[in-house]
Amino acid sequence: MSNIGEYGKVYQNFNWDISERELGYNKGDTINIGEYCSDRICKMGKGDKLALIWEGFSGESKKYTYNDIRIRSNTIASFLKNLGLKPGERICLFMDRIPELYIGFLGVLKLGGIAQPLFSAFGAESLFTRLEDAQTAAIITQKKHAPKLKTILGQLPYLKHIIIVDDDGSKALREKELAFHLEKEKQIESFDIFPSKAETPSVLHYTSGTTGKPKGAQHVHYSLISQFISTRYVLDLHDDDIYWCNADPGWVTGTSYGIIGPWANGVTQCVLDSGFKAETWYKFIEKHKITVWYSAPTAIRSLMKEGDETVKKFNLSSLRHLCSVGEPLNAEAVLWSKKVFGLMFHDTFWQTETGSIMISNYPGMPIKPGSMGKPFPGITATVVDLKTYEPINKAGVVGLIAIKPGWPSMMRTYWNNETTYQSKFKNGWYICGDRASIDEDGYYWFVGRDDDVINTGGHLVGPFEIESALLEHEAVAESAVVGKPDPINMEVVKAFVALKAGFEPSKMLDLEIMNFIRKKLSPLAMPQEIEFVASLPKTRSGKIMRRLLRAKEWGEEIGDTSTLENE
Repeated sequence: MSNIGEYGKVYQNFNWDISERELGYNKGDTINIGEYCSDRICKMGKGDKLALIWEGFSGESKKYTYNDIRIRSNTIASFLKNLGLKPGERICLFMDRIPELYIGFLGVLKLGGIAQPLFSAFGAESLFTRLEDAQTAAIITQKKHAPKLKTILGQLPYLKHIIIVDDDGSKALREKELAFHLEKEKQIESFDIFPSKAETPSVLHYTSGTTGKPKGAQHVHYSLISQFISTRYVLDLHDDDIYWCNADPGWVTGTSYGIIGPWANGVTQCVLDSGFKAETWYKFIEKHKITVWYSAPTAIRSLMKEGDETVKKFNLSSLRHLCSVGEPLNAEAVLWSKKVFGLMFHDTFWQTETGSIMISNYPGMPIKPGSMGKPFPGITATVVDLKTYEPINKAGVVGLIAIKPGWPSMMRTYWNNETTYQSKFKNGWYICGDRASIDEDGYYWFVGRDDDVINTGGHLVGPFEIESALLEHEAVAESAVVGKPDPINMEVVKAFVALKAGFEPSKMLDLEIMNFIRKKLSPLAMPQEIEFVASLPKTRSGKIMRRLLRAKEWGEEIGDTSTLENE
């Protein structure tokens, strides 16, 4: 039987006290996510239960019990404290999906630090923007990623320590670098965990916007209340489940539902640190008898592309529940999963800013393929008029998805950017920035985003950051970046580039610019296509009209061009 039972009854009678009671939390108590995800589980008599089964790209594997997680997160917290790091300081986790990333996340929180997870694929420029904004005090990373810091270190006066988790002592350490080996350090049985309260900051997740620098969504320890119960109700995790979440903790899904949710529920989770390959993924599911799988539409579409015959090579009968996150899940993917796995993927909708699932399909609730589902219990949602922000009370009419503020995992601010944070709220609603309609049965149907952020493979990429980097190339005079439709990744990055005098368009220059961005920012930010243009459409005030370029790529109506420079 599913954890949620009958959705309608649960939604009608739900309040967040249910989650607080299950977690043994009373208002005013100390609540530290690091402790709740490790020490608390051990006190429940589950210390010897497997918490993490990890497998690397080379086939290496490691296993950790909840007691292992407890002691090793204490060890990391103690190491950080002995360095003089203080509660409230930002500590960046910049690693591949290795055990130290997951355990280190809990260790930072036990110290009282603010965990700042960043994708290990980020280049120096992307790193600098986020570290400088957060005034990060320390970064935990690997040898292979440390050189990215070399060129920006002089511009980061607040960065005190670079902690290398896999240093073998074969090379001299650079400035501010320290060696740390989780298994070789003296293991700390007991650590005085920081007595954080509900509103104590916990995690700082950076999300890209349409203009300006990436924004740091600030979450608090009380977010656990939402993440714990939504893991139970949506992902339907039971005590005997083996769970796999594909998401990297550099993305909010990888922390909310790749660390906090499963471990707060005392569940065994698996992590695969390797790139996408259908046979590798299926073999991983078969080998570890994974029962619940949280994936993304990009991965699902890639699996579809590999074909049905590949699936038949493996015994995937252990799977009992599938969920998807990151972007709208098209109906074809839902129907395909039913055909090949005997199970439908359940689409879920939420954001970095919301911290937990807001709208979803639930176990036992009929799925309408292509629909986002219905609001999570405790969440009051609607769609509002695009101009008045008044709720639309008519089925099928498109508006902006809006949520009534006050749920536990809602971001508390954007780091050093309260003005932008306040702008997200209109007429008493948090405005998600996504357009949808609600049908006569209360199901939500995604239409599109209300801004220019590019959603490539479920990861949000900000055009401004890529455009800024493009301008640093010697041949680029100006640029504009938009999302272009893609059958696998939903969208890919396309750049429109006007060249400086003396440079001519060529395939060689095309590839050179692509690789320039890949190295400077990340593979996600690299344009998949570059179109060289004589000039870019601008308003009379000089603002590039990215909207016109995007409309061209998507075959949409251009709309009002009254402010266009040459009109």
